[in-house]
Amino acid sequence: MTRTDTSPRPPAAETRFPIAGLLALAATGFITLLTETMPAGMLSQMSRDLEVSEAAAGQSVTVFAIGAILAAVPLTRATIGWRRKHLLLFAISGFAITNTVTAFSDSFALTLAARFLGGIVGGMLWALLAGYARRMVPAHQRGKAMAIAMAGGTVALSVGVPAAAFLAKVVEWRFAFGIITMVTLALLVWVIASVPNFPGQSKGARLPLLHTFRLPGVAPILVVTLTFVFAHNILFTYIAPFLAPLGMAGQVDSVLLTFGLVSLVSIWLTGVLIDRHLRTLMILACTLLATAALILSAFSGTSALVYASAALWGLAYGGASTLLQTAIADAAGAAGDVAQALLTTCWNIGIAAGGIIGGITLNVLGPPSLGWITLALLLPTLAIVIGTRRHGFTSCAFEHETTSAPDA
Repeated sequence: MTRTDTSPRPPAAETRFPIAGLLALAATGFITLLTETMPAGMLSQMSRDLEVSEAAAGQSVTVFAIGAILAAVPLTRATIGWRRKHLLLFAISGFAITNTVTAFSDSFALTLAARFLGGIVGGMLWALLAGYARRMVPAHQRGKAMAIAMAGGTVALSVGVPAAAFLAKVVEWRFAFGIITMVTLALLVWVIASVPNFPGQSKGARLPLLHTFRLPGVAPILVVTLTFVFAHNILFTYIAPFLAPLGMAGQVDSVLLTFGLVSLVSIWLTGVLIDRHLRTLMILACTLLATAALILSAFSGTSALVYASAALWGLAYGGASTLLQTAIADAAGAAGDVAQALLTTCWNIGIAAGGIIGGITLNVLGPPSLGWITLALLLPTLAIVIGTRRHGFTSCAFEHETTSAPDA
């Protein structure tokens, strides 16, 4: 029998911080985002082996995002009564299949199909993680728990994608996907051993989709998610062709590593400050990413400025996922799972738009235009964040916990 999230938590959740379980969730996020974004670091190699253009190879990121867009909300609603651990293991298993097929496929169509499957399970999983982490701890530790659980995605960008780009350069891109399959199998064992199980929601506790969307603060958070991620991915997906005219084609992995290492600093700062300064952190994220885009567009005459921009970019993006998911969890309250699915959908629409619009822009206007489009998207994004002081991006994420039911 299922029960709602208002049921008492196990005593251990009140007395001991569940670091092993949260790190397993972080590893799950790592696999999810690494699987999604790995092609960004190896477009040239993939396009050559699969006999397609770099813009076409970039659509391997797009189809993953489309799978998540189509699946996140309906699958979250369809499986909301499932026990959470069973659903988590099911989704992780999907990545083992996706990355195995990608590693061995010689067909671009089959590769896209495998990537689409990964997007389906990824969309469902990403919507699950935030609520899962919040249920494992008392209310006053939810910001910290989410910062840890959601850090895996940023670590994937920080270490995983540059490492994959390096492997693709010195060994072979298929080998990188094979390694991720083996890591995924090990993750299944870790989750079984360390992550507690929770029931899903009862049928009577589920809130309608439209009701969730109309909750104060939810809509602007979704818009900011879409535009922020769209802006990021226009540059990130096509970072290799963007750097080539600057004479930095051989430095894609090191630029991504710079972005990633500073992202780790951003994760740490977010975990320390999010429970009291969510609004300020989100304003800074938009401002820093806009500044990085401006420098890359107008002042990227030297490699030093490119690396400085990558550092600002990492500082802006590292904690963004945690900020956005915490903001929408606080705004949605008892509708947390559905709200997270909506956010996941918007996130992946942003990724897909970045892949599609970025590819068109790359072919029609050339690499330098990517930075200007990024900057144009971030200006209205910043305006929305600044304008949502009362609902959405409030000054203090924790202050709403006493009035909202815990998330499922």
